[in-house]
Amino acid sequence: MAAEQKSAVIPPKQAKTDYPLIDSDPHIRRVFGYARPSDYAVAGGLGAASPLAFWVMERVSPSHVGRGGFAPVMRLATAVGIIGGLHILYQRSCNRFYGFTENTREVEMDMREMVDKVKKGEPLYGTSQVSPYLQGVAAQNSRYAQLFSHIIPWPNLVNHDRHGVDTAKYYQQAERELEAERLSKLGSP
Repeated sequence: MAAEQKSAVIPPKQAKTDYPLIDSDPHIRRVFGYARPSDYAVAGGLGAASPLAFWVMERVSPSHVGRGGFAPVMRLATAVGIIGGLHILYQRSCNRFYGFTENTREVEMDMREMVDKVKKGEPLYGTSQVSPYLQGVAAQNSRYAQLFSHIIPWPNLVNHDRHGVDTAKYYQQAERELEAERLSKLGSP
């Protein structure tokens, strides 16, 4: 059919949280970029637990699998640890985007990033090669998907403009900053 499909914009549900919502569907780059050093430390520690546990079990109660039997198991345990560590890192960072945990640092980072984009005239959430219809589909499929990521990992890989926040605050802050810069230039000799 030649008729263009139109996307029905379904407004995102607003969860009641103790902290402000930054983004209900953060792009995977933002999730890893906003992660705190403590997230990386926890992820590394929990990721190392899997191979360490297999090594301890082998020392406490040897399996006697013979030569070359332990190495494949350790590779598997390491892969499980890496995947689990990345999942924990992603989950902790997303929880701050959603406002489920303390997110003062991320709110400030988000405001700075978005205001800088406004000042440069760039789109807030990046440009996309995908049609607006597919952007809507992607947004509906990955919004709050982290809450179910232990079953189906579904990170947001699509740039779109449906993130559940009022973007006017970025434009207002950019206006205030530009006005302050203009006034400081007028006042300086």
